Amino acid sequence: MTAGSGSVPDDAMKLSETREGQRARILRIGGNGALRRRLLEMGLLKGTDVVVEKYAPLKDPMELIVKGYHVSLRVEEAAQITVDPLE
Repeated sequence: MTAGSGSVPDDAMKLSETREGQRARILRIGGNGALRRRLLEMGLLKGTDVVVEKYAPLKDPMELIVKGYHVSLRVEEAAQITVDPLE
C-alpha cells in the first residue's frame, strides 16, 4: 500500500481492466445514484469475489460470475468498480 491511499493495495485496478478468466475481490464501488444502487442490488458488494467469464467480441459488455450467477456489465460501468486481482 502506498502512503495516503487508505486501504487500497498497490495492485488494485478497475474491474474493466481485468482479463478473461481472472478472479478479483471488490474493494470499492464508485459511481452514484441509480448506477451505484443497481450495482449493489446485483450483488456487487465490497469484499465479494468475482470472476471475469468473458468479454463480448467487441470487448463490451463483459460477463462476470458473482456469487454463482452470471452478470453482464458494460465496460464503462465496470470502470466504476475497484478490485484487487486474486490471480
